[in-house]
Amino acid sequence: MDKILFEKKNHKFILLGFAESKEEQGIPSNQYLIVHNKKGVLLDPGGFGLFPVLLSRVMKYVSLQNIQNIILSHQDPDICGGLNIWMEMTGAKVYISRLWLRFIPHYDIKDIDKIYGVPDEGMDLEITSGFKLKLIPAHFLHSPGQINVYDPVSKILFTGDIGAGLLPCSENKLFVADFDNYVKCIEAFHKRYMASNEALRKWVREVEKLDIDIIAPQHGYLFSGENVEKLLKYLYDLKCGVDIL
Repeated sequence: MDKILFEKKNHKFILLGFAESKEEQGIPSNQYLIVHNKKGVLLDPGGFGLFPVLLSRVMKYVSLQNIQNIILSHQDPDICGGLNIWMEMTGAKVYISRLWLRFIPHYDIKDIDKIYGVPDEGMDLEITSGFKLKLIPAHFLHSPGQINVYDPVSKILFTGDIGAGLLPCSENKLFVADFDNYVKCIEAFHKRYMASNEALRKWVREVEKLDIDIIAPQHGYLFSGENVEKLLKYLYDLKCGVDIL
């Protein structure tokens, strides 16, 4: 499925894929597309097997030559596995934490000069004149170089693996309906994959400064309304990783 999460005048934030591909088997994932003034940005486009179905969906919203940027939250194959073909088809520039620049060539990337390292402190990425995305560090959650993407127009925060949930789980359809019930779907993953409560608290304090309508993770259901605040509070108090080693 693909679904427009936000649309206003010249701006869209689109959920391209929602964990439905048979190609993903045990690790279903979500992919996103931002379109502003007919210029596109792909977020975590996924593995090679997802390319055909995502390609047809992308072309409903933007031409391939207008996809200018691909942003990778971290280095895992469920994010980067199809990067080579997306780069060849679009010619887009790719942004990933500087920590992973040395590893990306192992995905058989031919045009390494188009891959840019995001500094540890994050950065603002200009997409078109007057419109920038905020690339926010989320170190050690779970990757030591994970980055989040905040779209100030739609007020959607893409969080990569933070907030990720297992599917199928609970009675939700797309957005979390009952947070207290959904906790069981995210707890085991976050306790094992997030490095520490200290890292979570640092991240929460940073993103609390933003005006967020939706938190959109790379796996599982999305958070909106009061569930945004509930998720942040839950993560702020969570003992995980080295805390429970």
